[in-house]
Amino acid sequence: MKKHNQLVKLILAALFLALAYVMPFLTGQIPEVGAMLCPLHIPVLLCGFICGPFWGLAVGIVAPLLRSFILGMPPLFPTAVCMAFELAAYGAVSGLMHKILPKKKPYIYLSLVIAMLAGRAVFGIAKMLCMGISGGEYSFMLFIAEAFTNAVPGIIVQIVLVPIIVILLESINILKSDKL
Repeated sequence: MKKHNQLVKLILAALFLALAYVMPFLTGQIPEVGAMLCPLHIPVLLCGFICGPFWGLAVGIVAPLLRSFILGMPPLFPTAVCMAFELAAYGAVSGLMHKILPKKKPYIYLSLVIAMLAGRAVFGIAKMLCMGISGGEYSFMLFIAEAFTNAVPGIIVQIVLVPIIVILLESINILKSDKL
């Protein structure tokens, strides 16, 4: 039964990676719209919730790098590299929080908010390090603008959609956390 569960998680993680690959096409490949709506974030967060912290972390790392290598978007350095750290944190933290907190609706929202804050903090640290390596500067105000102010539409979409999808999937017994 354990091998079956791991196979199901692998298949679902591959599905979430595929979604992360194609969802940015919904923004019309307009970088400004993509930066506001954060389409890569949703499949990674869902992967963490549904497949657990390991698969969430793995999909989070791979998704932006894969898109960068194949499509050139987002640009590899520093954007895709920083996003890989950010999304890895989203996937790992959402999965970990959902695993350790009670399986009640308010805790899904709490898990999501914690994951979103952790991911944004990791993004800020990664961006500061990458900019330092390349000789650029990265201020706290620029971090606030990139991670929060410019991303408000995406944050709203994530807070609305992710919990609804998780609750729906768990309520119809397709993806009960204790079954995977």
